[in-house]
Amino acid sequence: MGAHFRNILFAMTDKRPTLSLKPKARPAADRRATGAVGRNPGQGGQGAAGRGSGKPGPAASGQPRPAREEPRLRQSHEVKVAPQRDYRPDLKTDSLALALLGAASAVARVRGGSALPQALAAVFASYDATPQARGAIQDIAYRTMRQLGRSETLLGLMTSKAPEPPMLGGLLCAALSLLDPPEGQPAPYEAFTVVDQAVGAAAAHPDFAHAKAMVNAVLRRFLREREALVEQALREPLARFNYPQWWIDTTRAAYPRDWEAVLAAGNAHPPLTLRVNARKSDVGAYLQTLGDAGLQAEQVGPNAVRLAQAINVAQIPGFADGVVSVQDAGAQLAAPLLDLKDGMRVLDACAAPGGKSGHILESADVQLTSVDTDPARLARVGDNLGRLGLEATLLAADAGSRDWWDGVQYDRILADVPCTASGIVRRHPDIRWLRRKSDTSQLATLSSKILDNLWQMLLPDGKLLFVTCSLWPQESEAQAAAFAARHDAVRLDAPGQLLPLGGAGQDHDGLFYALFQKKAA
Repeated sequence: MGAHFRNILFAMTDKRPTLSLKPKARPAADRRATGAVGRNPGQGGQGAAGRGSGKPGPAASGQPRPAREEPRLRQSHEVKVAPQRDYRPDLKTDSLALALLGAASAVARVRGGSALPQALAAVFASYDATPQARGAIQDIAYRTMRQLGRSETLLGLMTSKAPEPPMLGGLLCAALSLLDPPEGQPAPYEAFTVVDQAVGAAAAHPDFAHAKAMVNAVLRRFLREREALVEQALREPLARFNYPQWWIDTTRAAYPRDWEAVLAAGNAHPPLTLRVNARKSDVGAYLQTLGDAGLQAEQVGPNAVRLAQAINVAQIPGFADGVVSVQDAGAQLAAPLLDLKDGMRVLDACAAPGGKSGHILESADVQLTSVDTDPARLARVGDNLGRLGLEATLLAADAGSRDWWDGVQYDRILADVPCTASGIVRRHPDIRWLRRKSDTSQLATLSSKILDNLWQMLLPDGKLLFVTCSLWPQESEAQAAAFAARHDAVRLDAPGQLLPLGGAGQDHDGLFYALFQKKAA
């Protein structure tokens, strides 16, 4: 969906003091032996003025006592070093301990501002993880992101200060996500196994091996006091809904009747929906192929098939041959809305990762140009089109600029503009923790600039489809209304706001569609 500016700093970074132990008080006999008895540090010749010199202090020598100095804070003996997130632990590759530690590293990276997919890629590379380990790390990391508000609240009830370094907090949150699954879902592991493996994970990392006893104590306390702790935690909206407060408030204001259902849908696992390539098959034939492979599925759109159980893409029949692509049912509405005809000149602005570009080329023989600012993401568009056996002109460029444009106007433009991505949070649960409230207005301003620029590239009588994966009206309906007023554009029928409510026929992402036609000259 184009560049979504995923490098925004993690909004919930906890800045509470570091956990530390107070030094034990020395016995009185030891204090007397060192001359530390009484209020005067100079007595006994070993005070501040005479320590190590054998000289008496001022009081002992008869000299006048100097004015009392203000007490000074002693410098901490703690030396903070850079966290070793890339440290490769000496753990079995198929152990839960390794998976917990990898997930903890990913969570710490998200706290530092990285998007979860990039964070996981870094963990996989540093751990040289096997496919099995990658799957386990990814599963736990996504669980943790979906339950982070609840786990953070529980930790706050059981600890006096935020665990440091952040990776230790990530480990505890990852373990809690396994011990405290969402209501109605079974725990994926036995509780004693999670505790044992979490302690082993802590012991295997040099940054917090000293905290293994603390990990053991916190997790065992949760198991002992679970009912009371959860009851207390759920009094906080952060724990009850697993979103920042501003996100909860914004959703409630926009959808006063459906806000709780929208938030709940964002915490659910997304379905695996496929788009059947009309150039190579049809839905009926492909459903038969799935049935022959022992896979249950149903049709949920003209070319959309939803699998009853998610599987790895490598196991999807026909995927490698371009018979199907993974694409949300709501996103599959874009290409048909463009009303494509053979020979048209079409622009897919903000095209990465290429799902809509592929659907456009499957629908008609058009001259397609796909643009995205990120060269790496644009390469994914090329990979996806190559798998489908389709071609387009790929340009790494800014859709808000005209530097790349050849001056020839397009018949159709798909403008899938940057936004907060609040409508796809179930697929990207880290988004809620990376976004800030101010991002909505900033991204709306950027998208407005892109839309105004693209409108100049559209032929008279041509159509521009404005798409956003946001739930916030400022980025969707308000944006569409303002755009139509600025350009005197004709607004055609389109779905408008699609809410991710998770019910029958609504098990899709949160998307917004507005279709405009430019008046003839």
